[in-house]
Amino acid sequence: NQVNFKTILSENGVSGFSLGKKFGFKDTTTDPSRAIKDKETDLLVIATRHDSHGQYVIQSLRAKKHTFVEKPLCLTLDELKEIEALLLTFKKNTSESPRLMIGFNRRFSPQIEKVKSLLKLVKGPKSFSVTVNSSSLEKEHWTQDVKQGGRLIGEACHFIDLLRFLADAPITEWNCKFIDDSQDTFTIILKFKDGSIGNLNYFSNGNRLATKEKLEIFCEGRILSLNNFKRLKGYGWSNFNQLNLWKQDKGQENCIRQFVNSITKGLEDPIPYDEIIEIAKISIEIAGSAQ
Repeated sequence: NQVNFKTILSENGVSGFSLGKKFGFKDTTTDPSRAIKDKETDLLVIATRHDSHGQYVIQSLRAKKHTFVEKPLCLTLDELKEIEALLLTFKKNTSESPRLMIGFNRRFSPQIEKVKSLLKLVKGPKSFSVTVNSSSLEKEHWTQDVKQGGRLIGEACHFIDLLRFLADAPITEWNCKFIDDSQDTFTIILKFKDGSIGNLNYFSNGNRLATKEKLEIFCEGRILSLNNFKRLKGYGWSNFNQLNLWKQDKGQENCIRQFVNSITKGLEDPIPYDEIIEIAKISIEIAGSAQ
């Protein structure tokens, strides 16, 4: 009950009308400026194709709208600098500052929240390994287009953010190896300020019957293993054995809920701005290294 749906925007007016009716929007339009300039609208959700995210975020923030953008935040360092400058301006005027949130939902999943609480007990550096068994897509698919950020900026950013969240330390070094020029099968190695290391394997050359996402963490004689956001197992933990779910929960609902609560209840931003900027910058730089 905290959110009222006002206007839905789509390139195709017919699809917008259909979705608007289904989800209870009061109005539909094909004109982005109409929603951005609407004085009765105080929160915008950007779920367009990746190459439009940056400019819509900039326009939304300039209009002083709370902004939720599906990943990625933007595709270029120039757009990122403009977004960062806006955020710095807002910090100086908190009474009228719009909130910015990005859809990095995995850090809000119940099992990751449990992992985060357990890692607070660990004093030394940690070793992370994420393997994503991603589906193979045709080269013509729009997410494969480097002009749309490719799968590295568009999807792998989820897991870069997840490791940054769990390490709880800035990324100081990175290295990436691609299997070919398609840029949808690669390994990224991350080094964090606290000495932790992370390995992200994003592979599209596997098989759909296997686990899609797997996270393993090694630290001080203990291991945490998360399988497909359903089964979490601990080894060597005196206070934890396992946390299994009846169905997969990647944190989408909790992600939205925490953002809305941060606005309506005046709480802290669910994802700190400096982390949002950091992940965007590193994702763009890694993708650029393959050009």
